Order: sequence, then C-alpha cells, then structure tokens
Amino acid sequence: MVSQNITTNHLSAKTIAMSKSFGLTTKLLHADDGSHSEAGIAPSISVSTTFREPIPEKLEYPSDPDPSTPDRHIYSRYTTPVSTRVEKDAHAITYASGIAATTTALVHLGPKRLAIRDGYHGVHVSIEVYKKSRPDLELIDIDDEFRPGDVCWIETPLNPTGEARNLKHYADKIHAVGGRLIVDSTFAPPPLQDAFASGADIVLHSATKYLGGHSDLLCGVLAVKDLQEWHALWHLRTFTGNMMGSLESFLLLRSLKTFELRVTRQAASGEALAQWLHKISQTPAGQTYDGVRGGCIRRVWHATLQEQDQEWVKKQMPGGGPACFTIELEDPDEARILPYLLELFIPATSLGGVESLIEQRYLSDPKEDKRRLRLSVGLENLEDLKEDLRQGLNKVTEKVKERT
Repeated sequence: MVSQNITTNHLSAKTIAMSKSFGLTTKLLHADDGSHSEAGIAPSISVSTTFREPIPEKLEYPSDPDPSTPDRHIYSRYTTPVSTRVEKDAHAITYASGIAATTTALVHLGPKRLAIRDGYHGVHVSIEVYKKSRPDLELIDIDDEFRPGDVCWIETPLNPTGEARNLKHYADKIHAVGGRLIVDSTFAPPPLQDAFASGADIVLHSATKYLGGHSDLLCGVLAVKDLQEWHALWHLRTFTGNMMGSLESFLLLRSLKTFELRVTRQAASGEALAQWLHKISQTPAGQTYDGVRGGCIRRVWHATLQEQDQEWVKKQMPGGGPACFTIELEDPDEARILPYLLELFIPATSLGGVESLIEQRYLSDPKEDKRRLRLSVGLENLEDLKEDLRQGLNKVTEKVKERT
C-alpha cells in the first residue's frame, strides 16, 4: 500500500479493474481491500514472531516462496499480516528506519564510485559506516564526470534547505554511462514529486517524515520498478534484520489514509510561509513588512525561490514545493533563542509531522551555520504560524540583549 503513493500504476489486477480512474486518496484508502479477510475496518496488530504451521497434508515448505504474496506467514522477519498489507501489490519495501533503507540501498547497489553532494547528514554517516566494509568505495561529486557502473545519489529537495535539484539532468547524465540513479525524495513525496517520472531507478523515503506524518513511527521505504529487484531487496532486508515492526506497520497504514490531505496542505502552507519570510528578508533595517522588523532575516531557502530554475522546478514538482525549508538570521544568538520564543513551532529535530517544528540545525549537524534554522510546517492555520513567527522575530533581539 505504501507503493500506491510512490508507484501508483502498480496495482493488483482486481484493484485496477475497479479503480483505474480513482484519485490518490481513494487508492490509499482502498488499495488493500482485497488483500485480507479481516472483518475489522482498521487492521489488526499482530505481535506474534512465529505462526502456526498448517495441517500435515499442507505442510510443504515452498522451495521458491513469493514474499510479496505469501500464502501463509512463517516467521515475522520474513512477513507479517500487517506489513504485507503495507507493501501489497507494488514494488516498494519497508525498513525499520530511513537509515536502514539507506544502508540497504548501498549494499544492494554495491557501487565502486558514488556521486553525492550535501543533503541529510545521516546519509553521509551511513556511507562512512558502509565504507568500513568497502574501503575501496570512491566518493565523487555529482558534477564530476561519470563512468560506467557509477551510482548517482540525489536528494531533492535538499535537507535542510528545501532547494531542488534537476533530476532529469542527472538521470540523463548517469544513464548515458550505464549507471543508476537513486533519489531521496523524503522532502517531496508524491503528489508533490514523482521521481520515477524524472528518471530515477530507485526512490528512497524516510517514511518517518511525511508518509508517517505523526511523529510516532520510524520507517524507511525503497521503491523500485520491477518485482525482481523488489525480491532482491526483500532478501537483503530479511537477512540484515531491518524489518519494520507490526505496530509501525499499523501506524503507517493509518497515516497513509490521510497522506495526500496532509502533504498538500503542508506544502501549500510551507510555500506561502517561505515566500512571506523571503519578503521580510528583503526589507531593510528600520522598515517593517507585515508587522515584522526588517533586517532580522538574512536569507530564506526554498525550491520556489530558485528564480532562474522555476521552469524545471515546476515540471519536476507539479504538486508544489516542500513544507520544510531553512532561514538564516543575522545573529547566531538570535537563532539559538528564537525557537524558545515561539508558541506553535516546537523546538525539535525531524520533520513532516502534523505539528510545526523549528530547529537550529547546528545542534544536529555541527557543520551547519549557527545562524540557520530549519522550519517544518505542519497543519496549523497559516495565519497563526505567521503570527507566531511575527511575535518571536520582534522579541528576539531584546531577549538576546537581556541574556548578554
């Protein structure tokens, strides 16, 4: 069912027959209706690690079981009833976390050279861990010349800035030498962006963020284009022990039912808030914009603020820009204190949940500029979020003076 977000064309024959013209939310609500026999509307949470064997006449362990459509469940590291419902009828596979999906992708692709630049710092730490078993792995920049067999790893939009990268450009470049493109689309899940349509071979999501959307589950997802590659990834997951638990599978199924409604609203509010803050950043000191003093914000990053790139940005992200982006204040002490002057934005790491978060990214990634704050926009009313930032930005200078 996760896959209905990511590869919505890969539905079961039964589902296609009844829902060819259905929209994304309808598919998310009903895609797994025919895949189980439960009477309950909400799925059950199976906590069992092992399952009863059938009667002796049917006790034949299949020599080539298909884990995507199991006739029965044997052991929870292989499949469980609720996790099978999450992954039903498409080529997406879940993991215990986004980092688990990242590590599995590296093992699966096994590159000799990996092209990557910037993005989520946890991915770079995972690569360093992976290099302990592959010390010959060469890291190159995404704008270096590619060779046959290279893997290009593109995160777009970027964490933490929300800036977009041109997927078609890098897809054409890596495919010209026979390499593969993996896209981390965590900041822009469908319906904001379909990375496959822009040339991705594998799409990664930290489903902890928007797919989960309630700050209460850890999950990673890899989506691929065919069942054979899905089976290879399932095998790796099974024998590296990266299975997502039944409770998390249950929570993810719950979250997917409201996924499109949440993400589209968050994206619209995020874009509007970024544009509003950008106008404040363009306001000189001594003047005000919409009740906020000028000169307090140096810069705002967001995909919709890449003026020279808007033609391809809009084509790549037809559903709108990300709900998570970065602002840079004039003073690092103001960036440290502002999160604690806000009433609606919660000072916390992570993103994608229904509640808005704000974080001085230096606290999670020491390489980041201390003046920068990452904002994750939730489902609160836009005008309420503006007022929260308005009062905080107008107070923060005096609060810094009081503490120094």
